[in-house]
This record gives sequence, structure tokens and C-alpha cells, in this order.
Amino acid sequence: QVQLVESGGGLVQAGGSLRLSCAASGRPFSISVMGWFRQAPGKEREFVSGIRWIGWDTRYADSVMGRFTIFRDNAKNTVYLQMSSLKPEDTAVYYCAADLRAGGLEVNAGRYAYWGQGTQVTVSS
Repeated sequence: QVQLVESGGGLVQAGGSLRLSCAASGRPFSISVMGWFRQAPGKEREFVSGIRWIGWDTRYADSVMGRFTIFRDNAKNTVYLQMSSLKPEDTAVYYCAADLRAGGLEVNAGRYAYWGQGTQVTVSS
């Protein structure tokens, strides 16, 4: 079992920055990949970014490439999403998720077995 707790969401003006955190507990050593997803009202949950728990492979959605950075601190069992140059269309509930199976950095939400409760990010124009 893995428990995930996100923090760091809030209200920011367009062009601003936020850093989201996702702390893992339970059996974090069993994690293969950590991902960030988001869901806006009336839209499907979409992949934002992913990172391997061991190693340095990362993956980004085209919509956030060059603006968002994912990184982790294994000593703290925490993954971060640094978001810069935020746009109103980035407004959504952001979720972190853990994939325990070996394989690639998947964009399919169904691949991820454990999810956090979500944190709201609102970008005003």
C-alpha cells in the first residue's frame, strides 16, 4: 500500500508560479513511477508529467513542456511539480499518482494504482 498526499495548490495570476508537492508513505520503495495528472471541470483527467522513482527519466505533456518541471527528493519520499508561466487553462485539480509496475512512463491514468486526494490550482487571467 502507498499513501499519497498533495499540497501546494492555490490561486495565482497568469504568468505566476506554484510548486506542488506529493509525499508518499507506506511502501514508497515499491513505487516505479510517479505521475501528475489534472482534471478541469467537465473534462477528462489528463497526464501532466511523470518521473521514475529511481533514475532520471521524465515525461511531459506537450501543453506544459518548457513551463513545468517534475523532480523528486527520495530522502523525503516526495515528488514535486514546479509550475511556471501559468495560464488560465492550467486551472484544474491536480493529482499525484503512483505506478508500482515496471515499465515506461505511462500517460494512461488507469496504469496508476494509487492516487492522492488532489489539490486545486486556479490561474486567474
